[in-house]
Amino acid sequence: MQNSLFSDFDEITAKQWKQKIQFELKGEDYNQTLLTRTAEDINIKPFYQGVKDDRPITMHHQGWKIAEKIYVKNKSASNVSILKALENGAEGLYLTIASKDISLEAVLNQVPLEGLQIDFEFEFFCVDFIDSLLRFFTGKKAKLHLNLDIIGRLARQGNWHENQKKDFEKLSWIINQVQESSQVESSIAIDLSLYQNAGATMVQQLAYGLSHANEYLDYFKDTCVNVTFLNSMSGNYFFEIAKLRAIRVLWENLISAYQIPSKLFIHSTPSRRNKTLYDYNLNMLRTTTEYMSAILGGSDRISFLPYDAIYHKDNEFSSRIARNQLLILKHESYFDTVKNPADGTYYIEELCRELCEKAFKLFKQIEKSGGFLSQLKSHQIQKKIKESASKESTRFQENTTVLVGTNRYENPQDRMSEDLELYPFVKTNSRKTLIEPIIERRLSEQLEKQRLKTETP
Repeated sequence: MQNSLFSDFDEITAKQWKQKIQFELKGEDYNQTLLTRTAEDINIKPFYQGVKDDRPITMHHQGWKIAEKIYVKNKSASNVSILKALENGAEGLYLTIASKDISLEAVLNQVPLEGLQIDFEFEFFCVDFIDSLLRFFTGKKAKLHLNLDIIGRLARQGNWHENQKKDFEKLSWIINQVQESSQVESSIAIDLSLYQNAGATMVQQLAYGLSHANEYLDYFKDTCVNVTFLNSMSGNYFFEIAKLRAIRVLWENLISAYQIPSKLFIHSTPSRRNKTLYDYNLNMLRTTTEYMSAILGGSDRISFLPYDAIYHKDNEFSSRIARNQLLILKHESYFDTVKNPADGTYYIEELCRELCEKAFKLFKQIEKSGGFLSQLKSHQIQKKIKESASKESTRFQENTTVLVGTNRYENPQDRMSEDLELYPFVKTNSRKTLIEPIIERRLSEQLEKQRLKTETP
Protein backbone atom coordinates (compact mmCIF):
# COMPACT_ATOMS: atom_id res chain seq x y z
CA MET A 1 0.00 0.00 0.00
CA GLN A 2 1.43 3.37 -1.04
CA ASN A 3 1.94 5.97 1.71
CA SER A 4 -0.16 8.91 0.49
CA LEU A 5 1.25 11.27 3.11
CA PHE A 6 4.75 11.23 1.63
CA SER A 7 3.54 11.12 -1.98
CA ASP A 8 2.02 14.58 -1.47
CA PHE A 9 5.51 16.11 -1.13
CA ASP A 10 8.12 16.59 -3.83
CA GLU A 11 11.42 14.81 -3.29
CA ILE A 12 14.20 17.14 -2.15
CA THR A 13 17.67 16.42 -3.49
CA ALA A 14 20.94 16.71 -1.59
CA LYS A 15 21.88 19.64 -3.81
CA GLN A 16 18.71 21.53 -2.78
CA TRP A 17 19.40 20.87 0.91
CA LYS A 18 22.96 22.12 0.50
CA GLN A 19 21.79 25.29 -1.27
CA LYS A 20 19.33 26.01 1.54
CA ILE A 21 22.04 25.45 4.18
CA GLN A 22 24.47 27.70 2.28
CA PHE A 23 21.83 30.46 2.23
CA GLU A 24 21.31 30.18 5.99
CA LEU A 25 25.07 30.39 6.61
CA LYS A 26 25.00 33.99 5.31
CA GLY A 27 28.30 33.81 3.48
CA GLU A 28 30.16 31.40 5.76
CA ASP A 29 31.98 28.60 3.93
CA TYR A 30 29.96 25.35 4.02
CA ASN A 31 33.03 23.10 3.99
CA GLN A 32 34.86 25.03 6.69
CA THR A 33 31.82 25.54 8.93
CA LEU A 34 29.83 22.31 8.79
CA LEU A 35 32.20 19.54 7.71
CA THR A 36 34.31 17.83 10.38
CA ARG A 37 37.40 15.90 9.27
CA THR A 38 38.17 12.88 11.45
CA ALA A 39 41.35 10.93 12.14
CA GLU A 40 40.00 8.32 9.72
CA ASP A 41 40.07 10.96 6.94
CA ILE A 42 36.27 10.94 6.78
CA ASN A 43 34.17 14.07 6.53
CA ILE A 44 31.20 14.18 8.91
CA LYS A 45 28.46 15.97 6.95
CA PRO A 46 25.57 17.99 8.41
CA PHE A 47 22.96 15.73 6.78
CA TYR A 48 22.71 12.37 5.02
CA GLN A 49 20.30 10.98 2.45
CA GLY A 50 19.71 7.46 1.25
CA VAL A 51 20.82 6.61 -2.26
CA LYS A 52 18.15 4.83 -4.31
CA ASP A 53 20.63 2.68 -6.21
CA ASP A 54 22.47 1.65 -3.05
CA ARG A 55 21.40 -1.50 -1.27
CA PRO A 56 21.23 -1.09 2.54
CA ILE A 57 23.79 -2.98 4.59
CA THR A 58 21.88 -5.66 6.51
CA MET A 59 23.59 -7.66 9.24
CA HIS A 60 21.07 -10.41 10.18
CA HIS A 61 22.39 -10.42 13.73
CA GLN A 62 20.96 -12.89 16.25
CA GLY A 63 21.54 -11.20 19.63
CA TRP A 64 24.24 -10.78 22.26
CA LYS A 65 25.33 -12.29 25.57
CA ILE A 66 27.05 -10.89 28.66
CA ALA A 67 30.38 -12.69 29.14
CA GLU A 68 32.28 -12.11 32.38
CA LYS A 69 36.08 -12.08 32.32
CA ILE A 70 37.78 -14.09 35.05
CA TYR A 71 41.49 -14.63 35.51
CA VAL A 72 42.03 -18.28 36.44
CA LYS A 73 45.08 -18.78 38.64
CA ASN A 74 43.75 -20.13 41.95
CA LYS A 75 41.28 -22.93 41.17
CA SER A 76 39.14 -22.51 44.31
CA ALA A 77 38.87 -18.72 44.09
CA SER A 78 38.15 -18.93 40.37
CA ASN A 79 35.38 -21.46 40.91
CA VAL A 80 33.73 -19.18 43.47
CA SER A 81 34.00 -16.20 41.08
CA ILE A 82 32.48 -18.19 38.21
CA LEU A 83 29.51 -19.40 40.26
CA LYS A 84 28.88 -15.87 41.58
CA ALA A 85 29.10 -14.35 38.10
CA LEU A 86 26.53 -16.77 36.68
CA GLU A 87 24.27 -16.33 39.70
CA ASN A 88 24.38 -12.54 39.29
CA GLY A 89 23.46 -12.37 35.62
CA ALA A 90 26.46 -13.32 33.47
CA GLU A 91 25.38 -15.43 30.48
CA GLY A 92 28.85 -16.59 29.48
CA LEU A 93 32.46 -16.66 30.64
CA TYR A 94 35.79 -15.38 29.36
CA LEU A 95 38.42 -17.40 31.21
CA THR A 96 42.10 -16.46 31.03
CA ILE A 97 44.03 -19.60 32.02
CA ALA A 98 47.30 -18.69 33.74
CA SER A 99 48.98 -22.11 33.82
CA LYS A 100 48.82 -25.49 32.12
CA ASP A 101 48.65 -27.03 35.62
CA ILE A 102 45.13 -25.64 36.15
CA SER A 103 42.50 -28.32 36.71
CA LEU A 104 39.41 -27.52 34.63
CA GLU A 105 37.42 -30.04 36.65
CA ALA A 106 38.14 -28.06 39.85
CA VAL A 107 37.64 -24.65 38.27
CA LEU A 108 34.29 -25.61 36.73
CA ASN A 109 33.03 -27.72 39.63
CA GLN A 110 29.21 -27.49 39.91
CA VAL A 111 29.08 -24.98 37.00
CA PRO A 112 26.03 -25.67 34.75
CA LEU A 113 27.82 -26.20 31.44
CA GLU A 114 24.99 -27.16 29.11
CA GLY A 115 24.46 -24.32 26.63
CA LEU A 116 27.04 -22.12 28.40
CA GLN A 117 29.32 -20.05 26.14
CA ILE A 118 32.93 -20.02 27.32
CA ASP A 119 35.81 -18.09 25.77
CA PHE A 120 39.27 -19.35 26.65
CA GLU A 121 42.46 -17.31 26.55
CA PHE A 122 45.78 -18.93 27.45
CA GLU A 123 48.98 -17.42 28.85
CA PHE A 124 50.84 -20.41 27.40
CA PHE A 125 50.63 -22.55 24.26
CA CYS A 126 50.35 -26.25 25.01
CA VAL A 127 48.67 -28.78 22.72
CA ASP A 128 48.38 -31.30 25.56
CA PHE A 129 46.32 -28.85 27.60
CA ILE A 130 44.05 -28.09 24.63
CA ASP A 131 43.65 -31.82 24.06
CA SER A 132 42.66 -32.36 27.69
CA LEU A 133 40.29 -29.39 27.50
CA LEU A 134 38.51 -30.88 24.48
CA ARG A 135 38.23 -34.25 26.22
CA PHE A 136 36.91 -32.60 29.40
CA PHE A 137 34.06 -30.92 27.51
CA THR A 138 33.09 -33.99 25.46
CA GLY A 139 29.37 -34.59 25.95
CA LYS A 140 28.88 -31.53 28.18
CA LYS A 141 27.15 -29.41 25.48
CA ALA A 142 28.98 -26.17 26.24
CA LYS A 143 29.83 -23.74 23.43
CA LEU A 144 33.56 -23.06 23.30
CA HIS A 145 35.74 -20.34 21.75
CA LEU A 146 39.46 -21.06 22.11
CA ASN A 147 40.73 -17.59 21.04
CA LEU A 148 44.16 -18.79 19.93
CA ASP A 149 46.20 -16.00 18.35
CA ILE A 150 49.90 -16.71 17.84
CA ILE A 151 50.29 -13.68 15.55
CA GLY A 152 48.63 -11.48 18.15
CA ARG A 153 51.09 -12.88 20.71
CA LEU A 154 53.99 -11.82 18.45
CA ALA A 155 52.51 -8.35 17.98
CA ARG A 156 51.86 -7.85 21.70
CA GLN A 157 54.92 -9.55 23.24
CA GLY A 158 57.47 -9.20 20.45
CA ASN A 159 58.18 -12.95 20.46
CA TRP A 160 56.59 -16.20 19.34
CA HIS A 161 55.87 -18.83 21.98
CA GLU A 162 58.73 -20.89 20.46
CA ASN A 163 59.26 -19.87 16.84
CA GLN A 164 57.07 -19.23 13.82
CA LYS A 165 57.35 -22.74 12.36
CA LYS A 166 56.63 -24.61 15.61
CA ASP A 167 53.83 -22.27 16.67
CA PHE A 168 52.01 -22.75 13.36
CA GLU A 169 52.55 -26.51 13.53
CA LYS A 170 50.96 -26.61 16.98
CA LEU A 171 48.08 -24.41 15.84
CA SER A 172 47.56 -26.64 12.82
CA TRP A 173 47.32 -29.71 15.07
CA ILE A 174 44.73 -27.96 17.25
CA ILE A 175 42.69 -26.83 14.23
CA ASN A 176 42.59 -30.42 12.96
CA GLN A 177 41.40 -31.62 16.38
CA VAL A 178 38.75 -28.92 16.54
CA GLN A 179 37.30 -29.95 13.16
CA GLU A 180 35.98 -33.07 14.88
CA SER A 181 34.37 -31.16 17.76
CA SER A 182 30.83 -29.86 17.46
CA GLN A 183 31.28 -27.80 20.64
CA VAL A 184 34.07 -25.48 19.48
CA GLU A 185 32.40 -22.58 17.67
CA SER A 186 35.66 -20.76 16.92
CA SER A 187 39.32 -21.57 17.46
CA ILE A 188 41.24 -18.50 16.25
CA ALA A 189 41.03 -14.95 17.60
CA ILE A 190 42.04 -11.69 15.93
CA ASP A 191 43.08 -9.24 18.64
CA LEU A 192 41.80 -5.88 17.35
CA SER A 193 41.81 -4.52 20.91
CA LEU A 194 45.62 -4.34 20.85
CA TYR A 195 45.58 -1.94 17.91
CA GLN A 196 42.77 0.18 19.35
CA ASN A 197 44.33 0.49 22.81
CA ALA A 198 47.69 1.36 21.25
CA GLY A 199 46.18 4.33 19.40
CA ALA A 200 45.41 3.02 15.89
CA THR A 201 42.66 4.73 13.90
CA MET A 202 39.53 2.76 13.05
CA VAL A 203 40.68 2.35 9.46
CA GLN A 204 43.96 0.90 10.72
CA GLN A 205 42.17 -1.39 13.18
CA LEU A 206 39.98 -2.80 10.40
CA ALA A 207 42.79 -3.14 7.85
CA TYR A 208 45.29 -4.66 10.30
CA GLY A 209 42.64 -7.02 11.64
CA LEU A 210 41.69 -8.15 8.14
CA SER A 211 45.33 -8.63 7.12
CA HIS A 212 46.02 -10.37 10.45
CA ALA A 213 43.15 -12.79 9.75
CA ASN A 214 44.32 -13.28 6.17
CA GLU A 215 47.62 -14.73 7.44
CA TYR A 216 45.67 -17.55 9.10
CA LEU A 217 43.33 -18.10 6.15
CA ASP A 218 46.26 -18.25 3.75
CA TYR A 219 48.09 -20.76 5.94
CA PHE A 220 45.10 -23.08 6.41
CA LYS A 221 43.74 -22.48 2.90
CA ASP A 222 40.91 -24.97 2.29
CA THR A 223 40.31 -25.67 5.99
CA CYS A 224 37.15 -24.25 7.55
CA VAL A 225 38.36 -21.91 10.30
CA ASN A 226 35.86 -19.98 12.42
CA VAL A 227 37.19 -16.73 13.87
CA THR A 228 36.45 -14.42 16.81
CA PHE A 229 37.40 -10.77 16.53
CA LEU A 230 38.33 -9.40 19.97
CA ASN A 231 37.32 -5.77 19.77
CA SER A 232 37.69 -2.71 22.04
CA MET A 233 35.11 0.08 21.87
CA SER A 234 36.07 3.74 22.10
CA GLY A 235 33.72 6.60 22.96
CA ASN A 236 33.18 7.57 19.30
CA TYR A 237 29.60 6.33 19.43
CA PHE A 238 28.35 6.23 15.83
CA PHE A 239 31.74 5.42 14.37
CA GLU A 240 32.08 2.39 16.66
CA ILE A 241 28.68 1.10 15.53
CA ALA A 242 29.80 1.52 11.93
CA LYS A 243 33.18 -0.12 12.65
CA LEU A 244 31.55 -3.31 13.94
CA ARG A 245 29.28 -3.48 10.90
CA ALA A 246 32.32 -2.89 8.69
CA ILE A 247 34.09 -5.89 10.26
CA ARG A 248 31.31 -8.18 9.04
CA VAL A 249 31.21 -6.65 5.55
CA LEU A 250 34.99 -6.89 5.13
CA TRP A 251 35.05 -10.44 6.49
CA GLU A 252 32.41 -11.59 4.01
CA ASN A 253 34.45 -10.08 1.17
CA LEU A 254 37.62 -11.81 2.38
CA ILE A 255 35.98 -15.21 2.88
CA SER A 256 34.33 -15.08 -0.55
CA ALA A 257 37.81 -14.90 -2.10
CA TYR A 258 38.77 -18.18 -0.39
CA GLN A 259 35.41 -19.79 -1.17
CA ILE A 260 35.26 -21.57 2.16
CA PRO A 261 32.49 -21.51 4.79
CA SER A 262 33.59 -19.63 7.89
CA LYS A 263 31.71 -18.10 10.79
CA LEU A 264 32.64 -14.77 12.34
CA PHE A 265 32.03 -13.87 16.00
CA ILE A 266 32.66 -10.48 17.59
CA HIS A 267 33.53 -10.20 21.28
CA SER A 268 33.61 -6.58 22.46
CA THR A 269 34.81 -4.86 25.61
CA PRO A 270 35.28 -1.17 26.47
CA SER A 271 38.57 0.46 25.54
CA ARG A 272 41.16 1.23 28.19
CA ARG A 273 42.70 4.00 26.10
CA ASN A 274 40.16 6.66 27.13
CA LYS A 275 39.80 5.58 30.76
CA THR A 276 41.09 7.94 33.43
CA LEU A 277 42.58 7.81 36.89
CA TYR A 278 41.18 11.14 38.03
CA ASP A 279 37.42 11.66 38.21
CA TYR A 280 37.23 7.91 37.65
CA ASN A 281 33.45 7.72 38.12
CA LEU A 282 33.16 9.22 34.64
CA ASN A 283 34.49 5.91 33.36
CA MET A 284 31.01 4.51 34.05
CA LEU A 285 29.51 7.01 31.61
CA ARG A 286 32.17 6.20 29.03
CA THR A 287 31.62 2.46 29.28
CA THR A 288 27.84 2.85 29.03
CA THR A 289 28.00 4.48 25.58
CA GLU A 290 30.63 1.91 24.58
CA TYR A 291 28.35 -0.96 25.59
CA MET A 292 25.56 0.64 23.55
CA SER A 293 27.81 0.90 20.48
CA ALA A 294 28.85 -2.71 20.94
CA ILE A 295 25.22 -3.84 21.09
CA LEU A 296 23.93 -1.71 18.21
CA GLY A 297 26.93 -2.59 16.07
CA GLY A 298 26.19 -6.30 16.34
CA SER A 299 28.56 -7.85 18.90
CA ASP A 300 27.91 -11.49 19.74
CA ARG A 301 29.36 -11.28 23.25
CA ILE A 302 30.19 -8.28 25.44
CA SER A 303 32.45 -8.22 28.50
CA PHE A 304 32.37 -5.39 31.00
CA LEU A 305 35.18 -3.19 32.31
CA PRO A 306 34.83 -1.90 35.91
CA TYR A 307 35.22 1.87 36.30
CA ASP A 308 38.23 1.44 38.63
CA ALA A 309 39.95 -1.39 36.74
CA ILE A 310 43.07 0.64 35.91
CA TYR A 311 44.09 1.20 39.53
CA HIS A 312 42.11 -1.22 41.78
CA LYS A 313 42.42 -4.95 42.15
CA ASP A 314 39.31 -6.96 41.32
CA ASN A 315 36.54 -6.14 43.77
CA GLU A 316 32.94 -7.22 44.03
CA PHE A 317 31.41 -3.73 44.17
CA SER A 318 32.82 -2.27 40.95
CA SER A 319 32.30 -5.58 39.11
CA ARG A 320 28.65 -5.62 40.20
CA ILE A 321 28.16 -2.04 39.01
CA ALA A 322 29.75 -2.84 35.62
CA ARG A 323 27.76 -6.06 35.20
CA ASN A 324 24.57 -4.22 36.08
CA GLN A 325 25.21 -1.66 33.35
CA LEU A 326 24.84 -4.44 30.80
CA LEU A 327 21.93 -6.06 32.65
CA ILE A 328 20.04 -2.76 32.67
CA LEU A 329 20.64 -2.24 28.96
CA LYS A 330 19.41 -5.76 28.26
CA HIS A 331 16.50 -6.27 30.63
CA GLU A 332 15.30 -2.75 31.45
CA SER A 333 16.21 -0.77 28.33
CA TYR A 334 15.30 -3.72 26.06
CA PHE A 335 18.44 -3.49 23.95
CA ASP A 336 18.03 -7.17 23.09
CA THR A 337 14.51 -6.97 21.65
CA VAL A 338 15.25 -5.24 18.33
CA LYS A 339 17.46 -7.06 15.84
CA ASN A 340 19.78 -4.94 13.70
CA PRO A 341 18.44 -1.56 14.91
CA ALA A 342 21.03 0.34 12.82
CA ASP A 343 19.78 -1.10 9.52
CA GLY A 344 18.68 1.66 7.13
CA THR A 345 20.35 4.44 9.15
CA TYR A 346 21.83 6.67 6.44
CA TYR A 347 24.58 8.15 8.61
CA ILE A 348 25.81 4.85 10.01
CA GLU A 349 25.59 3.07 6.66
CA GLU A 350 27.57 5.84 4.97
CA LEU A 351 30.21 5.68 7.72
CA CYS A 352 30.33 1.90 7.30
CA ARG A 353 30.84 2.21 3.55
CA GLU A 354 33.61 4.77 3.95
CA LEU A 355 35.38 2.76 6.64
CA CYS A 356 35.16 -0.38 4.46
CA GLU A 357 36.49 1.44 1.42
CA LYS A 358 39.45 3.01 3.23
CA ALA A 359 40.26 -0.12 5.25
CA PHE A 360 40.17 -2.36 2.18
CA LYS A 361 42.47 0.04 0.33
CA LEU A 362 44.97 -0.12 3.21
CA PHE A 363 44.56 -3.90 3.40
CA LYS A 364 45.52 -4.24 -0.26
CA GLN A 365 48.58 -2.04 0.31
CA ILE A 366 49.69 -4.30 3.18
CA GLU A 367 49.19 -7.45 1.10
CA LYS A 368 51.04 -5.91 -1.83
CA SER A 369 53.96 -5.19 0.54
CA GLY A 370 54.23 -8.82 1.65
CA GLY A 371 51.37 -9.22 4.11
CA PHE A 372 50.79 -8.51 7.78
CA LEU A 373 53.60 -10.62 9.23
CA SER A 374 56.11 -9.10 6.84
CA GLN A 375 54.99 -5.57 7.74
CA LEU A 376 55.05 -6.44 11.44
CA LYS A 377 58.59 -7.83 11.24
CA SER A 378 59.80 -4.76 9.35
CA HIS A 379 58.16 -2.59 12.05
CA GLN A 380 55.93 -0.76 9.55
CA ILE A 381 52.74 -1.62 11.46
CA GLN A 382 54.28 -0.41 14.74
CA LYS A 383 55.46 2.80 13.06
CA LYS A 384 52.03 3.64 11.62
CA ILE A 385 50.25 2.99 14.93
CA LYS A 386 52.79 5.18 16.75
CA GLU A 387 52.15 7.99 14.29
CA SER A 388 48.38 7.78 14.81
CA ALA A 389 48.78 7.56 18.59
CA SER A 390 51.09 10.60 18.57
CA LYS A 391 48.53 12.66 16.63
CA GLU A 392 45.80 11.64 19.06
CA SER A 393 48.04 12.53 22.02
CA THR A 394 48.69 15.95 20.49
CA ARG A 395 44.96 16.56 20.13
CA PHE A 396 44.53 15.52 23.78
CA GLN A 397 47.29 17.88 24.95
CA GLU A 398 45.74 20.72 22.94
CA ASN A 399 42.30 19.92 24.44
CA THR A 400 40.86 19.15 21.01
CA THR A 401 40.25 15.60 22.19
CA VAL A 402 38.54 15.97 25.55
CA LEU A 403 38.40 13.61 28.52
CA VAL A 404 36.14 15.41 30.98
CA GLY A 405 37.62 15.59 34.46
CA THR A 406 41.14 15.05 33.15
CA ASN A 407 42.09 17.66 30.56
CA ARG A 408 38.94 19.78 30.90
CA TYR A 409 36.71 20.58 33.90
CA GLU A 410 39.19 18.79 36.14
CA ASN A 411 38.82 18.93 39.90
CA PRO A 412 42.19 20.06 41.35
CA GLN A 413 41.15 18.68 44.76
CA ASP A 414 41.18 15.07 43.50
CA ARG A 415 43.77 12.92 45.27
CA MET A 416 44.65 9.47 43.93
CA SER A 417 48.18 8.63 45.08
CA GLU A 418 47.02 6.75 48.19
CA ASP A 419 44.35 4.74 46.34
CA LEU A 420 46.60 2.98 43.83
CA GLU A 421 46.46 -0.79 44.35
CA LEU A 422 47.71 -1.36 40.80
CA TYR A 423 50.31 0.59 38.83
CA PRO A 424 48.11 2.46 36.31
CA PHE A 425 50.79 3.21 33.70
CA VAL A 426 52.73 1.28 31.09
CA LYS A 427 55.46 -0.85 32.64
CA THR A 428 58.65 -1.20 30.63
CA ASN A 429 60.77 -4.30 31.18
CA SER A 430 64.10 -4.58 29.42
CA ARG A 431 64.11 -7.87 27.51
CA LYS A 432 65.20 -9.26 24.19
CA THR A 433 62.45 -9.48 21.56
CA LEU A 434 62.34 -10.61 17.96
CA ILE A 435 60.39 -7.51 16.92
CA GLU A 436 59.29 -4.27 18.56
CA PRO A 437 56.04 -5.05 20.41
CA ILE A 438 52.92 -2.92 20.01
CA ILE A 439 52.35 -1.15 23.34
CA GLU A 440 48.92 -0.32 24.73
CA ARG A 441 48.87 3.08 26.41
CA ARG A 442 46.09 5.17 27.92
CA LEU A 443 45.68 8.64 26.47
CA SER A 444 45.91 10.46 29.80
CA GLU A 445 48.93 8.69 31.29
CA GLN A 446 51.48 11.50 30.95
CA LEU A 447 49.15 14.12 32.40
CA GLU A 448 48.22 11.81 35.31
CA LYS A 449 51.88 11.16 36.14
CA GLN A 450 52.43 14.90 36.41
CA ARG A 451 49.37 15.36 38.64
CA LEU A 452 50.44 12.54 40.96
CA LYS A 453 53.85 14.17 41.43
CA THR A 454 52.29 17.50 42.39
CA GLU A 455 49.60 16.19 44.74
CA THR A 456 49.63 17.80 48.16
CA PRO A 457 48.04 16.36 51.32
